Amino acid sequence: RRYRRAAAAYTVLGIAGATLSLVSALASKHTIDIITGYDSDHLWFIVTVMVASALVGLLLRSVTSRISTKISLRVNNDIQAQVFDRLLGADWRSLNAFASGDLLSRLSTDVGSVSSSAIRWLPDLIVTAYTFAATLAVILHYDWVMALLALASAPFLLLTSRRLIRGMRTHQQEVRQVGSRLMSYETETLHNLDAIKGFGITGRYGRGFRRRQEEFRRASLDYNLFSIRTEILLSLLGSAVQMAAFGYCLYLLWSGKILYGTMTLFLSQGAKLSSAFNALVRTVPSFLSASVSARRIRDLYALEPEPVLPDDGLDSLASQGFTVAVEDAGYAYVPHQPVLTHADFRAAPGETVALVGPSGGGKTTMIRLLLGLIRPAEGRAYLQAANGRQVEVNAGLRRYFSYVPQGNTLLSGTIADNLRMVKPDASDAQLRAALEAACAWDFVSAMDGGLDASVGEHGHGLSEGQAQRIAIARALLRDAPVLLLDEATSALDVATERTILRNLAARYPHKTCIVTTHRPTVISLCCRVYQVSSGCLRLLDSDEAQRLAMDF
Repeated sequence: RRYRRAAAAYTVLGIAGATLSLVSALASKHTIDIITGYDSDHLWFIVTVMVASALVGLLLRSVTSRISTKISLRVNNDIQAQVFDRLLGADWRSLNAFASGDLLSRLSTDVGSVSSSAIRWLPDLIVTAYTFAATLAVILHYDWVMALLALASAPFLLLTSRRLIRGMRTHQQEVRQVGSRLMSYETETLHNLDAIKGFGITGRYGRGFRRRQEEFRRASLDYNLFSIRTEILLSLLGSAVQMAAFGYCLYLLWSGKILYGTMTLFLSQGAKLSSAFNALVRTVPSFLSASVSARRIRDLYALEPEPVLPDDGLDSLASQGFTVAVEDAGYAYVPHQPVLTHADFRAAPGETVALVGPSGGGKTTMIRLLLGLIRPAEGRAYLQAANGRQVEVNAGLRRYFSYVPQGNTLLSGTIADNLRMVKPDASDAQLRAALEAACAWDFVSAMDGGLDASVGEHGHGLSEGQAQRIAIARALLRDAPVLLLDEATSALDVATERTILRNLAARYPHKTCIVTTHRPTVISLCCRVYQVSSGCLRLLDSDEAQRLAMDF
């Protein structure tokens, strides 16, 4: 709907081009008649019409091609941007139902297929129908039998169109699905390349890649074979119709009922009429090709968006800090298999609170609950302001969190780029202050370029500990009321870890700090320690927390 005017212009240009093509054919017919001596009164007029028609037709085709390309690019960019925004704002659980490679395939290949057809298919249908009707009218004007011969393939095409449509749709769906699986495998392999190399299993993944390539090759060749068989049948049918039309024209010419120019017109326009009918029939399969991609894109549009609730003016209260609380919360990724049950948690401004527990015990689920990535099936999670106002945790409250996730989360670019992704207008002095608090300024300033030093994807060129310190600096630069550290110091030595924690306590005394950790240094500096195990969240008393630190 957004491009209906452009589509209308495309349609008008197409109809004008088809009309000029028909005029040019009629001019050619008269030119041949003139040259063969049957009519010489209007030679220069006919030649002028023929040349003008050809030149104007060339101009129209060029303009149409330009307009079509510009529209397709605009549609492609618009749809991609909309889908990309939908992915960014999608609910965590619904988004994780798709593999990353499948999402990339839909975002690039399927969007490209739709954008190239979205504007053109209806105008092409109208222009083709007009061409068919106009050509049929011209041929009927001269000889109705010739028109019937030109349409001799129509019954066969109509009978086989349903099978053609069904086969094309089936093959295209299979090719898209197999292609998505191949892209998912590529993406996952490259994302985990270090681990694959470290285990020495590159050969296994190479063989796995080739197996998926073979699946894609077979699916593509099956589709190609289907297309070849269809094309052979249509070509044989078209050739038979053309031979019949040629024989009929020879008969008319031999019997003196038509001139050479008329014969040429019959042959050219008869083939054009048959081609126009074929194009009309194939418009539906062509549209279905785009509809397969459109259906895959609609799956992404149907993703449930994250809830964004009114925050009741919390911005004015952010400087006083927020209490993060979970009350009697439960959650299950799979029905009847709870990961958390009756969980209670609280962290207030000025406090550092730890979450500890074994892998798979529920720490990650707690982090997701606090960030609003998932919502408790029972109970609630909320932020509480200094005046007692409470707001349920949701996507709109993440601006009050500074988050340092596990692993290397740096992006390709400069160190300054990585820091400013959370605060684009930060000055160099603010970047330095954040790096100093995270014990990262010494090594950053020693790098070639300092803040403008380049790092590769996932922080390539930095050690794990250096990458962690830059990630901590990025979280501090955001200066949100709540600081969430998920194993954020796991790659640091004890002395550096202690220095960073002391800096946090001294420079940001009013922040609510929540850490997940296995490090005794962190536990000993926490106001409270919660242990997550087998779905249960339990507050440890001081003796239990001390023993836990000693056990580590």
